[in-house]
Amino acid sequence: MNVSDVDIFRCPATGEPLTLEAHTRNGDEVTAGILRSPSGSEYPIAFGIPDFVYPPVLDEADAFAQRTYDRVADVYDEYLPLTFRTFSCDEGEIRRHMVDRLRIEPGQRILEVGAGTGRTSRFIADRLQGSGHIFVHDISRGILEKAVENLASERVERTFVMSNAVYLPFPQDAFDSVFHFGGLNMFSDIAQSLKEMVRVVKPGGRIVVGDESVPPWLRKTEFGKILMNSSSHYACPLPIDDMPVEARDVVIEYIMGGVFYLISFTVGEGEPVADFDFEIPGERGGTHRTRMYGQLEGVTPEAKQLAYRARERRGVSLSRWLDEVVRDAARRDLGE
Repeated sequence: MNVSDVDIFRCPATGEPLTLEAHTRNGDEVTAGILRSPSGSEYPIAFGIPDFVYPPVLDEADAFAQRTYDRVADVYDEYLPLTFRTFSCDEGEIRRHMVDRLRIEPGQRILEVGAGTGRTSRFIADRLQGSGHIFVHDISRGILEKAVENLASERVERTFVMSNAVYLPFPQDAFDSVFHFGGLNMFSDIAQSLKEMVRVVKPGGRIVVGDESVPPWLRKTEFGKILMNSSSHYACPLPIDDMPVEARDVVIEYIMGGVFYLISFTVGEGEPVADFDFEIPGERGGTHRTRMYGQLEGVTPEAKQLAYRARERRGVSLSRWLDEVVRDAARRDLGE
């Protein structure tokens, strides 16, 4: 990592800025050291990679993912292409297609969560055209060390970061976009991980995520059954219920044999905004808001029919008629 990277890092436990202590350097590159928070938390740097894995005792799902990827790091690049071979896909074309969804511009700062050995990072770096910064993230040190080797010749600035996706060690609005593909099913908390991605992306920025999931219309076919039998990840559901409320202009597509989903969206601020307060034409009337918050207790069917007849004679909506009737009756009974 570079000395200047310290400013963007935050304590994953508290969100506090960090200071660099007891470190060794090779020029501006920090090869070893400690990043310390004001609260006293410490995060080691080894071989230029800071370790922000938190909490110290990981959730079992994250611990399993870390063990798995550390174990296969040396053969990861040898076996991963088999997935593309299974579906007769060109890996380069698929990765370019996914990166297209980020709408990258030169000079941007991009975070790739769960980047693996950097197979998509190359395409992200290519879009930055020598101007920009890519943060290559993963929970596995073994995998990240392979990424360091694989991306050594890329022209853009690169920072390698070790952490789990549930606690990203960055401040709010730190990145122009975030990308993740291929490990979402293994995250201990998908909803929280997506919230973290939203938190660290600027409003208007892009997030693209994806993983295996045989769609419902293929689950009863031999095609789908074979895949789900081969790997339980193909049986994982589409994470629609985990999507953050800030997701705007959401696009869901199926790629690679139609059994890998890709979800891309623009980051908004809070819930969507709409005009809920204009009078809706028609017999019912009211506004979207009064229909939600202005409901009264049920009346008899006879009273309801009388209300509709009276509304029709007055030539106003039922909402307006009821509002006037209730106000008049309430003021009379209250003596106002």
